[in-house]
Amino acid sequence: MKAGRAIRFTDPPVDRALALEGLVREHADQSERDRRLHPAVAEAFAAAGLYRIAAPRDCFGEEAPPLEQIETIEAISRFDGASGWNLMIGIETFGLVAPGFEHCRDLIENPQVVLCSSTAAVGRADPVPGGYRISGQWSFVSGCHNAVIFCATVDLPGTGLRYAVVPEPDYDIIDTWRVGGLCGSGSHDVRIEGALVPEERITAPIGGAASECPLLRFPLGARLAYNKVAVAFGLARAAMDAFVALAEGKTPRFTSAKLCESPHAQRAAAEAEVRLLRSRALVMEQVAKLWAVVQAAGHITTRERALFQLACSDAVRDCVEAVDVIAEAAGTTANQEGHPLERISRDIRVVRQHTTVAGHNLLDTGRVLLGLKPQSMMLAGGNRP
Repeated sequence: MKAGRAIRFTDPPVDRALALEGLVREHADQSERDRRLHPAVAEAFAAAGLYRIAAPRDCFGEEAPPLEQIETIEAISRFDGASGWNLMIGIETFGLVAPGFEHCRDLIENPQVVLCSSTAAVGRADPVPGGYRISGQWSFVSGCHNAVIFCATVDLPGTGLRYAVVPEPDYDIIDTWRVGGLCGSGSHDVRIEGALVPEERITAPIGGAASECPLLRFPLGARLAYNKVAVAFGLARAAMDAFVALAEGKTPRFTSAKLCESPHAQRAAAEAEVRLLRSRALVMEQVAKLWAVVQAAGHITTRERALFQLACSDAVRDCVEAVDVIAEAAGTTANQEGHPLERISRDIRVVRQHTTVAGHNLLDTGRVLLGLKPQSMMLAGGNRP
């Protein structure tokens, strides 16, 4: 969809995302340079209601089904990987954390309020009259510059892990996101030094709030995985777009024919396309199966979760391989700063490194398929009972 199309909240989330193509592309380079999502893009995501599509309706959300969530994240990631990652984390955070705001709903009533969080560290929560003193430093807080509330994972004495809801300015952003890929996601550290958090702003851990919303019955590990895969799908499709455009116009050195006429380029396009199509089809099929069970309030077995994890981790691997194949066929053009394939090649590797879809999950999937108990966070510890 072209830039300037009016956004209507009666439109599906993916259509609202597609309407933002021009804005996202316009600010992608600046986000890359600044190492944070451009504020205009974050504000547009919020104004279009995209950050809240995965939250229950009684938490100011939209309850978009998983397939719609994937398509929405995928669409933005096709325009810019870092923007897609930022949106994905925002969707994930609001969808899984906001349901715990039972006693502080006023903090998220404004639709422009964006949350950020991190489970990559556990901070201190020292009891004091009326609440807790929160201290710590949390890494990988994607989108922290665009949020106004940080949800800090803390260890509550005698209770276990919870979120401490800390509005700005009671936290500081530490400039640590100096990386090669997904630079514009703004995944810096957040530090808190003795902020007073009232009791009512201590909420359930990620995905731990009681709710009748079917989305919150979806296996937590599976939900965390399909979000990341959506970014990979968008990036891989963007790479195909860039390669087709290049092949139609480039005449490689020492040849007189266009790149598109090269058998090497033709084979690369075919191999990349089939990797993307088959991996996406399998993930979407698995998502639809689990969603049907969840809606019927049925039981999802460990084997079913393992097969879902297998589909997601393998899909990300397929997407990375698809990008590698066409980047090789593109020649040195794919290494030039400013060409889409150069940035996509960097960005998609960051997706593969994320623990929710990393290759090491295949090992635990194999354990389950062979009748052994899972050991990894995703299958043994990353899901609701």
